[in-house]
Amino acid sequence: MTQDNLPVVSVNVFPGGFNWGVYVGQDKGFFADTGIAVDVQGTPNSVTQMTDFSLGKFDIAMTAVDNIVAYVESQGEAPIGPQGDFMAVMGSDSGFLSLVASPAISKIEDLAGKTLSVDAMTTGYAFVLYEIMRRHGLDKDKGDYEIVRAGGMVQRWNALREGQHAATLLSAPYNIIAQNAGFRELVKATDVIGPYQGNVAAVRRPWAQGNRDKVEAYIRAYRRSIAWLYESENRTEAIAILRHHLLQMPQEIAEASYGELLDSKRGFFRNCEIDRTGLDCVLELRSRYSLPAKQLNEPAKYYNLSFG
Repeated sequence: MTQDNLPVVSVNVFPGGFNWGVYVGQDKGFFADTGIAVDVQGTPNSVTQMTDFSLGKFDIAMTAVDNIVAYVESQGEAPIGPQGDFMAVMGSDSGFLSLVASPAISKIEDLAGKTLSVDAMTTGYAFVLYEIMRRHGLDKDKGDYEIVRAGGMVQRWNALREGQHAATLLSAPYNIIAQNAGFRELVKATDVIGPYQGNVAAVRRPWAQGNRDKVEAYIRAYRRSIAWLYESENRTEAIAILRHHLLQMPQEIAEASYGELLDSKRGFFRNCEIDRTGLDCVLELRSRYSLPAKQLNEPAKYYNLSFG
């Protein structure tokens, strides 16, 4: 069977370097080797992604596990009701989150009275931002700073660059681009909150039950892609693949992204499993900040690792 007539798995992603494993799987033929072709779709924000996910417009969402928890618990921002069929089947990374601020801001405490931006108020990485601020003495609920929605990372970086907001969470390559433009990276999120489960591969349970072979193939190929990326002799080709898929990325940004996304301590999860301690952090933050308030202490409710 040629790649042209392999069964297609549609994968929905946010733009960014954290899709590197998907790009490698496509370009190196790792997905084809497992018997699938992957069609990558982009999304501008989590509300759009989760709404389309609930409608079955794509098969796999590469998304923050926080989104999955939120919509299972009917705490999501999109008006789509509880989505008990959402589940994570593979872990990818910690989210690579950095708090990046305008050049005039030298420390987190300087953000008092300023406006910060998020993708959505109640999902994604908003709660990570709230927690970073809280641990530096600034409380959103007390009005110590203002929060606005600005959309996905591209939109947030553009708004930050244009001076609309004072700070936001960014990950590679946007945090690197921002620093090169004179903006200030104040802190890496995991340096403040500890281990955190960021991006995962998520599916809808009925689709996964009927397409187990495709889910298993996707995970197997993705894991192979991450292993390939970590082989130092593949560095030059890996950077070329990233630039091929992110056409506006300069060589120096791609090289800096390699250093960050494949860092031995902070990089992609080599085993592509769910970080259980990191997921506990997600649930702790949701229990603290989400509305309606709910104590979340059943992590196994949100994932199924039997496919990998």
